[in-house]
Amino acid sequence: MNYKITLIPGDGTGPEIAESTRRVLDATGVKIDWEIAEAGCDVLEKYGTPLPEDVLKSIRRNKVAIKGPITTPIGSGFRSVNVALRKELDLYTCLRPCKTYKGVKSKYENIDLVIVRENTEDLYAGVEFEAGSEESKKIIELSKNKIRIDSAISIKPISKFASERIVRFAFEYAIKHKRKKVTAITKANIMKFTDGLFFTVAREVAKKYSGIEYEERLIDNMCMQLVQKPELYDVLVLPNLYGDIISDLCAGLIGGLGIAPGANIGNDIALFEPVHGSAPKYKGMNKVNPTAMILSGVLMLEYLGEKAAAKKLERVVSEVISEKKVVTYDLGGTAKTSEMADEIIKKLGD
Repeated sequence: MNYKITLIPGDGTGPEIAESTRRVLDATGVKIDWEIAEAGCDVLEKYGTPLPEDVLKSIRRNKVAIKGPITTPIGSGFRSVNVALRKELDLYTCLRPCKTYKGVKSKYENIDLVIVRENTEDLYAGVEFEAGSEESKKIIELSKNKIRIDSAISIKPISKFASERIVRFAFEYAIKHKRKKVTAITKANIMKFTDGLFFTVAREVAKKYSGIEYEERLIDNMCMQLVQKPELYDVLVLPNLYGDIISDLCAGLIGGLGIAPGANIGNDIALFEPVHGSAPKYKGMNKVNPTAMILSGVLMLEYLGEKAAAKKLERVVSEVISEKKVVTYDLGGTAKTSEMADEIIKKLGD
């Protein structure tokens, strides 16, 4: 079977990582027709937008896409292309497995956690008002002056609908992958209506999955728990912002973002991407670690039902990392991005 898949190279180091990933995925033997779609700050001048409409059309048409990292400006400039893609395509689940691999320097062993992050609302919904704006003034008035008059304001929506479907996804994932426990995480002791709603909905969903253990943790305590005893946890389900923070924390447990894959999944569309950023200072140097995007490709193969190819590719990546002969500088080697990809391709053919 041939799959038509959208490939978004991204910007910064994205294109070189994406090219290595494309070559590796082609080497698995899975037949893929690639449709290249440009997005990010590198195409802003060319198209007048970092997210051209043709990119969205390509993904909607092909239903499956994989992308390199895209730069998100801090404090100014365009809003995140990554967030825009998730919202426009209703990719409500951000799936981020965190797993230790032998040969990657880490203070921990045998980490195997899965973060299921709600992707469409919370503070990432982008409902913000500048300080001094009429909207901010109205909200300050409604707050009965609990908010300082010179405040910029963000609104945090948490809905029953979005909470229910993300928690249901976490339980279905647990069943499908033979996981034993789902932990819901919020700050409901303080945000009683928003985070409180997330917990209320999660409890109701959990009743329908009696074979899976369910528990709740507060976000601050959970950060400590994961550092002290990560072996106690399995599948973690969280609202958007907490999920973003916890996924980076868990990446730290396994040795860094360089080996952290990600997937954004909706009802009939899926977009796969590494968790890490675009590292523009290394652009064009052919030196950054391609593992996170290649492992995102593993998740994509699993999604497509190509389980044998996915399993073999992950095994080969693990072998290359553990041997430490042809790996990039952050993994203790001297290989270039393309050379590490070459080694993976070579072993796939053995």
